[in-house]
Amino acid sequence: MKNLGLPLLAITTFILLTVTIFAAMDIAFTWVFYLTVLGQLALVMAVYHVLIDNYSTTKTFTDGYEDAPMAPGEKFR
Repeated sequence: MKNLGLPLLAITTFILLTVTIFAAMDIAFTWVFYLTVLGQLALVMAVYHVLIDNYSTTKTFTDGYEDAPMAPGEKFR
């Protein structure tokens, strides 16, 4: 996989949801603490990988948004 950031975000989400469930179920504090630290490290790694991704595009602001394409000849307001 080219970019590791998105899978890391999914893993981070899973870890932090697990922390929430463990805290609600009154699991031992050490498990909650270590999962929280692991989740924070995973979040930092995910953000780092997303930021260093070598992504480039030929589109500019005047091309508009991809979810609402402009008609041919229409100018961006």
